[in-house]
Amino acid sequence: MDKLQRNERIGILMKLLTDSPGKIFTLGNFTEIIGSAKSTISEDIDIIQDILDKFDLGMIVSIPGASGGIKFIPSISSEKADFITRNLCEELSQKERILPGGFVYMLDIIYNPVKIENIARIFTRQFYKKDVDYVITVETKGIPLAFATARFLNVPLIIVRHYNEATDGASVNINYVSGSKKKLQTMVLSLKSLKRNSKLLFIDDFMKGGGTAKGIMELAKEFECEVSGIGVLIKTAEPDRKLVDNYFSILTLDTVDEENGIINIRSSR
Repeated sequence: MDKLQRNERIGILMKLLTDSPGKIFTLGNFTEIIGSAKSTISEDIDIIQDILDKFDLGMIVSIPGASGGIKFIPSISSEKADFITRNLCEELSQKERILPGGFVYMLDIIYNPVKIENIARIFTRQFYKKDVDYVITVETKGIPLAFATARFLNVPLIIVRHYNEATDGASVNINYVSGSKKKLQTMVLSLKSLKRNSKLLFIDDFMKGGGTAKGIMELAKEFECEVSGIGVLIKTAEPDRKLVDNYFSILTLDTVDEENGIINIRSSR
């Protein structure tokens, strides 16, 4: 391979890092691919970090130790997170979104790849230091958001269902009580899904009473695992006290006035 110019090296390094968020690369990996000295690669990475900072595209994190290296985290600044949050509030406040029963239509947002990626960046910024082993969610509306967050953190996604299938093999079933309706529900997870003593990040689209999150914590105990973080797109203002503590939410839904066509939603940050 002909010797590469700096702008070519930076383009290749940027492509490798951003295509594999959360993946650890050593300088030796880059040397093998590009054919440049480690000192040269290190200088290039410093330039890339300056570019990422300037355009708020994420960060490069150094991993110490013999097996360490660097990884790209697609985080965003607090200012950009605020901008995304404000836009979400404006969209979700539209009276046309009110459904019978006081529900809010949000499928167009949670199934929009661009919007979900932006929301996942906020969760990544919040939780990347937790060094979780899995992102876990419950079917079905939380899946896109959990999947995007898992990709950015470079960990597998675990989906808990309300019923089991023959293809799951042996599974663990637990009953939990919905925090809002006090309704008994079931969670099912295959025994092959999780490694023991893993750290989990629970991501979901909505939290009212916190019953689902509480159920996930109980399910994790059956696998001798720990829920290290809980992130939800929207929580309700009432009930104020949820069944779980230490959760992170992006938006807070105060009220839905079906009669007057008013949705009161605000940033939780």
